[in-house]
Amino acid sequence: MKHFKASELSKRQNYKLLSGSIIPRPIAFVTSQDKNGKLNAAPFSFFNVVNSAPPMIMISTGRSEGKRKDTSLNIEETENFVVHITDETNVEQINRTAAPLDRTENELERTALTLVDSELITVPGIEQAKIRMECKLERIISLGDTDEGSDLIIGEVVMFHINENVYFEDSKINAQALEAVCRLAGNDYASIGDTFTIVRPTE
Repeated sequence: MKHFKASELSKRQNYKLLSGSIIPRPIAFVTSQDKNGKLNAAPFSFFNVVNSAPPMIMISTGRSEGKRKDTSLNIEETENFVVHITDETNVEQINRTAAPLDRTENELERTALTLVDSELITVPGIEQAKIRMECKLERIISLGDTDEGSDLIIGEVVMFHINENVYFEDSKINAQALEAVCRLAGNDYASIGDTFTIVRPTE
């Protein structure tokens, strides 16, 4: 067993230990717009559900040398964004949007993905996603130091769009049909693969 004191490690070392240990991580593909309507699209694997009444999700966007992600700046400006579940059919297209482009550039121009209007917010979504969620900003929480910390973005889901092929009755999702992919470490990804069931104890 190896032992590491986090305070003695570099940011990169801590990141590698976290991202390689906390797996698998779902991947949120987020579309957002600035106040002038300029669109941005980017994937984030620091992503999960945080509340169900009302439904809320979180994404965490890192800072580099004090520079915040375009996604975070846009969401702060407009308080609207769309989160899509990355799956086997769109992951390669989504990966193309991860390039470090200028805020004025549209990442979607590098892809074959197409936009679809949202119903309750102004930011459009991606038609090819089997699940997309229209979100309104609940709050942004600044974590860590100014230069190398993160923005924890919590959004309330105000509209779900679910492909009928992945939807069961009673609001259930067919995981095999969704074909969600997850992030591991580095350039590695994984699919759902084999699943198993464990019944929770009732007493």
